[in-house]
Amino acid sequence: MNDVPPTPVPSTATPSHIPPLPQVRTLLDPPPEFTARRGRRPISRVALWGETTAWLITRHDEAKAVLADARFSANVSKPGFPGMTPSAPPRSPGHIQFMDPPEHGRLRRMVLPDFTFRRIEQLRPAIRQTCERLIDELTAAGPGTADLVETFALPLPTLVICELLGVPYERRAFFQEHSQAFFNTSSTREQMFAARLAIQGYLSELLAAKSAEPADDLLSRLAVDRVATGEAGAEEAVGLASLLLVAGHETTAHMFPLGVVALLRHPEQLDKLRADPDGWPEAIEELLRYLTIAHTGMRRIATHDVEVGGVLIRAGEGVVVALDAANRDPEVFADPDTLDLSRNARAHLAFGYGLHQCVGQSLARAELQIGLPLLFERLPELRLATDDPEQYMLRGRAVHGVSRLPVAW
Repeated sequence: MNDVPPTPVPSTATPSHIPPLPQVRTLLDPPPEFTARRGRRPISRVALWGETTAWLITRHDEAKAVLADARFSANVSKPGFPGMTPSAPPRSPGHIQFMDPPEHGRLRRMVLPDFTFRRIEQLRPAIRQTCERLIDELTAAGPGTADLVETFALPLPTLVICELLGVPYERRAFFQEHSQAFFNTSSTREQMFAARLAIQGYLSELLAAKSAEPADDLLSRLAVDRVATGEAGAEEAVGLASLLLVAGHETTAHMFPLGVVALLRHPEQLDKLRADPDGWPEAIEELLRYLTIAHTGMRRIATHDVEVGGVLIRAGEGVVVALDAANRDPEVFADPDTLDLSRNARAHLAFGYGLHQCVGQSLARAELQIGLPLLFERLPELRLATDDPEQYMLRGRAVHGVSRLPVAW
């Protein structure tokens, strides 16, 4: 255990006395400040924006404790909630990541049947076919170079989530463009609101069309089984669908290229996977832990006085759970800053924890477990076409990743 006891910071401290939330990371590693904080003061104050401060959680045990405790609310509408920006518009109906029980559970249960482990296992053949086709298109002209984000990492999860939801893939440019504002922490309130309205306006029209002519997709089931029966409002269904659409392609699309970089930088471990493909599922869990692309933390606000890790967090105070820091906790993962693809990393928090654990995690795992091995199987000479992929790193985003990744084979 850590020999240095946590030292609480007085809640009356002002932002001028408090360091900012660490957010500058390298391509594969979280902000280096987390290591020092986790050792000296694993629960400490950070400044967010304006006069807003929050408690930063950097250890695994405390992260789980907060995320599993109903006394920490995810409701972004509560006064003092430590949002990512001061300009975020009010939450939309159906955005369950910002809701508490019972509202959260009622809506989450409406989409769970489409994301169960059994349902996703049924989708695996279709996911593999999509991967095969994308690689066929990539290699049609023989050995060459390409942007892996544009040709594979983004199309794969976009195609899959569009098929699952019943959204025409031909509209991908529209919702990919507008989804950028959902994850761009520098977007103004007006930009975020306009982007959200554009996507939800489109999905509202599509939901109405599905009501008249339902198909075998999630939007149709929401329209017929939930909205038409009065179990959910149309705005709630549209909000749910927009969340799944945006998060369903944005996150996995960034895991793919970062995973490729990590594997290519560890060729001996990659060779072991090629020799023993049964190791891929564990390798994917380690990549999820090691990379942890949701790097602005899960935000909560205390509704009661709660002691966490020896620190009293008072009602009304905000909390930022740094998932990337928790996933590098040496108390849980030996030598955590080393990528070890044979490690049992299933205790990671890359998908969150508790009631708000990612509803689409089985889908993300399936896409990665199929797509990454197939890439290296079909392209045995795959390599980076640039010596400095960090030049393509996305900045000012809630989801860490790269905008491009030139590769050769």
